[in-house]
Amino acid sequence: MHELIGADPDVHVIWRAFELRPDPVPTLDPGGEYLQRAWAGSVYPLAERLGVTMKLPPLQPRSRRAHEAAYWVRTQGRFDDYHAEVFRAFFERGEDIGSVDVLVRLAEEIGLAGEPLRDALQQRAFEPAVLQDERDAHDMGLSGVPAFVADRRVATTGVHPVEHLRQLIEHVRTLQPPTPVSRQSER
Repeated sequence: MHELIGADPDVHVIWRAFELRPDPVPTLDPGGEYLQRAWAGSVYPLAERLGVTMKLPPLQPRSRRAHEAAYWVRTQGRFDDYHAEVFRAFFERGEDIGSVDVLVRLAEEIGLAGEPLRDALQQRAFEPAVLQDERDAHDMGLSGVPAFVADRRVATTGVHPVEHLRQLIEHVRTLQPPTPVSRQSER
């Protein structure tokens, strides 16, 4: 992502929340055949190719709280740092990123005050924004992560080389701009 943004100042990346298995959808058993096979066949080889450390986490927590925390951290101007820390906590150390205590500690580790985050999580201050992101993803037909959406008009899912994402952006730039909808015609 950083390479893509650095090469094109007109590209703006906005991370959005997406829960793969929101309540009441059951989470997957990390020791189960599906996750073991998926990680062995796809995740581990890809991580090795990209030079990224990843381990199958020993638990599969709900991620809504982590998404809410990310929204709060964005208001503090530290989203990129926090995002990276949450990924390291989950994919390298196997921490429970559904735990308020873990999320607060991660914020403190990057130099943020933890109690305001704890308050925001307990009050569910950013849950409406997370739920809106999920509705938007559903409306765009997205059902997996990672997903990349360009100009809210073209989307692709899965891990892609930077060049493919550049091509996606260039494709969207060649499309006709969407026809504006007048307020009169919305009624």
